[in-house]
Amino acid sequence: MFISNDTYDVVVVGGGHAGIEAAFAASRLGMKTCIFSISLDAVANLPCNPSIGGTAKGHLVREIDALGGEMGKAADKTFIQSRMLNRGKGPAVHSLRAQIDRKSYQAEMKHRLELQPRLDVRQGEIVEVTVDTDKCVKSVITRTGAEYLCKAVIISTGTYLKSRIIIGEFSQESGPDGVFPATELSQKLRDIGVELRRFKTGTPPRINSRSIDFDELEEQPGDEDITPFSFETNPDGLMNQVSCHITYTNPETHKIITDNLDRSPLYGGGGITGIGPRYCPSIEDKVVRFADKNRHQLFVEPMGLDTEEVYLQGFSSSMPEDVQIDMLHSLPGFRHAQVMRNAYAIEYDCADPLQLYPTLEFKKIGGLYGAGQFNGTSGYEEAAAQGLIAGINAALKLKGEPPLILDRSEAYIGALIDDLVTKGTNEPYRMMTSRSEYRLLLRQDNADLRLTPYGYEIGLISSDRYSKFLTKRRMIEEETKRLNSIVFPPSKEVIEYLSSVGSQPISTGIKASELLKRPQVTYDSMRTIDKTRPENLPRDVCEQVEISIKYAGYIDRQIKQAEQFKKLEQKKLPDDINYDEIDGLRLEARQKLSHIRPASLGQASRISGVNPADIAVLMIYLKK
Repeated sequence: MFISNDTYDVVVVGGGHAGIEAAFAASRLGMKTCIFSISLDAVANLPCNPSIGGTAKGHLVREIDALGGEMGKAADKTFIQSRMLNRGKGPAVHSLRAQIDRKSYQAEMKHRLELQPRLDVRQGEIVEVTVDTDKCVKSVITRTGAEYLCKAVIISTGTYLKSRIIIGEFSQESGPDGVFPATELSQKLRDIGVELRRFKTGTPPRINSRSIDFDELEEQPGDEDITPFSFETNPDGLMNQVSCHITYTNPETHKIITDNLDRSPLYGGGGITGIGPRYCPSIEDKVVRFADKNRHQLFVEPMGLDTEEVYLQGFSSSMPEDVQIDMLHSLPGFRHAQVMRNAYAIEYDCADPLQLYPTLEFKKIGGLYGAGQFNGTSGYEEAAAQGLIAGINAALKLKGEPPLILDRSEAYIGALIDDLVTKGTNEPYRMMTSRSEYRLLLRQDNADLRLTPYGYEIGLISSDRYSKFLTKRRMIEEETKRLNSIVFPPSKEVIEYLSSVGSQPISTGIKASELLKRPQVTYDSMRTIDKTRPENLPRDVCEQVEISIKYAGYIDRQIKQAEQFKKLEQKKLPDDINYDEIDGLRLEARQKLSHIRPASLGQASRISGVNPADIAVLMIYLKK
């Protein structure tokens, strides 16, 4: 072993979506940074599905962008189809999802990393993180025996940590897509006090599109008006280049699965030990759990513009290869489908997130951070969000500045991290809109209004971008004020307009803002009677004005709830508090509080096993 002449402020272990955002954030905040990947050809890989965004996940990507992250920009440059999900519902659950050209996205992200100042990109497997006598990070060691001294390490190993691929009775140590696994780091992390557990995820087969009968499938086109992920991307000129398609399983598919359950590693015993994701189960798991359903929807999604590989979302499996082929051939449009890559399950080691502070730093190891699937989550977007926060907080700590901790009322990122470090997770955690109590406040459309000031204050948002943001915010405020001040009379023109949109007529004057609150009235349609409307207001400004007025009552109610929430969050608990010495706390509460060590009364109140009486005891203790 030799000590390298290259020393770093921050070392990032893993070149997936968490590692990428961590590396960008740390280097942009002035830290000399290095990102290590087992294979540089696997940097920014999309092994599970070739898409970014989705329900709640689209919110995360827009929040990442609002703070100064990279995922949204690269997705905008390499998407091949874009859709806003849940348009038939309220704006709180509108979620952007884009089909991505997999190889183009990888190449784009890798090149951006290579161009980033103060960031080295290295191929190498990290096998050990060393600590000094004070249990603070000292260095990382590669498999080839090189030691790199550093002050902080961010572990973002994804599904590579002691990973194992399973297809029926077959299994082998491997990372996704045949890349080598990280076989030695798990034990070395345990040696320094990190608690690990075993999780599982899976991926569907990849099919040659030439062997699919698309006439039997439902076409799913993209949106005509495309909303980009990044607030910096100009939506003009963005175009969809492909369609996706939909097919369904049927009773024949389900019979093939149930007849072969004894060969499934999930049900046959001895194959899979890791815990899989509840909200993205394998197709055999769906058929068993939902035996009353005659069919399950599957999405046929292209992998890119320069390949015939397509991905069958919703058909992940660990069944044997011959059973997979029979299952596939039972689907409409897939009678003669040619498999290019088998579906597989993958098990991997990850950390218990209860070991982490809200900064994502380990409580017992100074300078060691966790991010992404290593923290027990699933999904590229959840990973990237954690990587960004870990990279920011590692840099801020080394600079001696206060950390960035977003609370639940400010961002989905805040809810994600709070859930992990407060409640933990016993299965791969997936972000959903239902996990947020404040989802009307935390819409994907207003992520910049909520978080860009934080990004600017930290140093990840440029002055030019912040100036444009302030202009947008001013335009929203001015237009909202105008609509609250002008009055439409009960003129023939106004009454005819109301009749045309199916809304009740008026007999007296009405404020424009009150008229806009009617369900049948939209900001765009009101243009015909609104003679003082400013010309050429940007689409996103109009959207914010309309939502803020239409949902004003509900938004105000959630703002008041958030203010009450913040009162408890602002009551900080000392780091050195001894819960065993506090009279009145129940035994379970003492144990949970001592283990998790919440930062505030608010966080303490969300710990399972800590009840309102315990919180009252803590409030009395703090007053004393």
